[in-house]
Amino acid sequence: MPERDEPTGALVRPYAVTRGRTRPKLEIALEALVETTVRGRSTGTGRGGSEHQYIAAMCDGGRVQSLAEIAARMQLPLGVARVIVADMAHDGLVAVYEPTSLEDETDAVGTELLERVLSGLRRL
Repeated sequence: MPERDEPTGALVRPYAVTRGRTRPKLEIALEALVETTVRGRSTGTGRGGSEHQYIAAMCDGGRVQSLAEIAARMQLPLGVARVIVADMAHDGLVAVYEPTSLEDETDAVGTELLERVLSGLRRL
């Protein structure tokens, strides 16, 4: 039997992970925070597979992650991560905390938030 050069977690095309879907069930902001719920801890991954397991583990135990962090750590395009997280939120496996609206805030506060997000992304 020939040896395989590929690792066991062979590269899977992003569209295969989302079953061809490009639109999430829920709109989730780039900086939205994601946390595993009690249901997500107790039911495991359900039908989601290894991506759901990885996200559930990454966002468990008080380790809240932004959607951008999840995409970066999983080395997936942001749109793919958004579809996966939206599916998990729809199934009650994760809670998504959307950022507050900056419409009522001054431009200085909006700029400060963007600078903090940029700084966090650079640290990844």
